[in-house]
Amino acid sequence: MSKFLLLAATLTFSASAALAQTYSVRAYGAVADGRTVTTAAIQKAVDACTKAGGGTVEVPAGIYLTGTINLKTNVNLHLDDGAVLKGSPILSDYQTYSVPGFGTNHYGILYSVHADNVSLTGPGTVDGNNEVFYDFTQAKTLDTATTRYTRQKNNYRHVASGIGDGPVVPKDRPRQMVIFSQCTHVRVIDVSLLNSPFWTMHFADCDAVNVDGIRLWSGLLVPNADGIDVSSSSNVTIENCDIRSGDDALAIVGYDHHFEIAGFSGLKHPCENINISNCNLQSYSSGIRIGFLDQNTVRNVNVSNCNITNSTRGINISLRDEGSLENLTFDNIRIETKLRTGDWWGNGEPIHISAIRGNADKSVKMGRIKNVRFSNITCRGENGILLYGTAESPLQDVQFHNITFDFVDSPLNSVAGGNVDLRGNLDPKLGLFARDIPGFLAEHINGLTVDNFKLNWDGAKAPFLSNGLEVNHFTGLRIRDFQGTGAPGNAKAQPISLQDGAEAMVDGKLRKAK
Repeated sequence: MSKFLLLAATLTFSASAALAQTYSVRAYGAVADGRTVTTAAIQKAVDACTKAGGGTVEVPAGIYLTGTINLKTNVNLHLDDGAVLKGSPILSDYQTYSVPGFGTNHYGILYSVHADNVSLTGPGTVDGNNEVFYDFTQAKTLDTATTRYTRQKNNYRHVASGIGDGPVVPKDRPRQMVIFSQCTHVRVIDVSLLNSPFWTMHFADCDAVNVDGIRLWSGLLVPNADGIDVSSSSNVTIENCDIRSGDDALAIVGYDHHFEIAGFSGLKHPCENINISNCNLQSYSSGIRIGFLDQNTVRNVNVSNCNITNSTRGINISLRDEGSLENLTFDNIRIETKLRTGDWWGNGEPIHISAIRGNADKSVKMGRIKNVRFSNITCRGENGILLYGTAESPLQDVQFHNITFDFVDSPLNSVAGGNVDLRGNLDPKLGLFARDIPGFLAEHINGLTVDNFKLNWDGAKAPFLSNGLEVNHFTGLRIRDFQGTGAPGNAKAQPISLQDGAEAMVDGKLRKAK
């Protein structure tokens, strides 16, 4: 063997040997009694591991009370069966960061920045201990300014007693429970992430991320406790996960301007190449949210073989600023949505797509939502499917193929039904507002295809229900094999209503809009 090959083999063996090393947190003084704060001991194990070239930091069974731990390059934090990293109830045990205009905040339990080949694995648990950071006896309520344009006015989402659907009231708390910021080659495998006091897991400006087989239950009554947030990251796979969260179960967003919600900044590229499959999702907000108050593009997102149940919104694609949301595909998905009480966003829509200005700077050009495809979708919901573009930003090239929607009656119609929720825009009259509700409503859209859509009114007879399929302000509309009627009990409701549009083809025949 040549000296070069011998040296290469030696270096490869040395690197592999280093990565195979195991560092038990017990050996560095961690105490698993659930009372002693063990942050420093666990950090010593992580630091020793990365300094030696990497390996596995093992957390044996037991409850380890901790503040913020910094994961680093070539470190796999492995939680054994029965191992629990439990968040300290004392806020000062968490590392701080400052955001201009927002004061001092605290990181959560795990924070990794500029790390490569970093992992969180094993059958153990990270527990955010949110019971100490919320008042679970009180619910946040909507103010009268927010509800003044709703059908119910001050009675909107009213609860006669108790806290209803929450959300419960937060106290001072740590922020994201698990953060990977500007990291590459990230794996989160098999772990349980429970009881987060804020967003549960955030990938910010990361590349090459794999999340597989995790259980993430942040608590359905807890506000801001998103499941997984992916912002300005690339090449991300999320699969085989069970996510149940108060706020969005999955949020895919792109930031461009200076962004420091967790003490990092400089996220200036699209969020792209995201694959989500074989997941069960529940949320008192959106099962999947793509976009919102973002300044950069989200593109190339594929979602397949998922269940979205017990949620307030199913799939939510929202644009309020520059940048675009494009090349989004959804296939083989079951969606079940409900109306809620309390201060949650969304109002029972199985699918929500909206593009309406939220940036007050008129020099900023609104982005576009375009090239969105839904196929093989089965819905059961207490409000209609909503597509809401605007003259400033019409929706473009949206397709629906093989859709079944059971529009069901809601026990909350008297306090929440008959409204549209477009909050986050500049016009309060188009935030939460009363409107008659079709089974499928599309406003300001160019290039809509609806192919093999079956609409069933399942006991839904509220007086505010209207047409089966309604499209207004459109060009290039194609409808084929729509099976449905207007709402039962509404003599004026039509199966298909078209207004202010051109180029409408219904079952191969040209149809004029009113």
